[in-house]
Amino acid sequence: MPISKVDVAKIAELARLELTTEETESFAGQLSSILGHIDKLNELDTTDVPPMSHCSTAGPEAEYARRDDVTRPSLGQRLATESAPESEAGYFKVPRVIGGQ
Repeated sequence: MPISKVDVAKIAELARLELTTEETESFAGQLSSILGHIDKLNELDTTDVPPMSHCSTAGPEAEYARRDDVTRPSLGQRLATESAPESEAGYFKVPRVIGGQ
């Protein structure tokens, strides 16, 4: 299923991205290519492939992927917000994205 420039423009609008005409054309081609690869993968017969809960094996060679949780002190509200572009009353201040300006 090819992605059109109109599709890319709509996705960019939803993501609040401003794309140039060249970027829109480029992304349309790239996204279409990605979907083409996914279509190829969908052609594979996976009926005898058991489902996996993790992307790595459960054997001892995958131990690197697991670690114990360690409790550490947090940064604290003042330190966490002091380098933010905007903060107010100890909280991060961000632009409103739902419900208008």
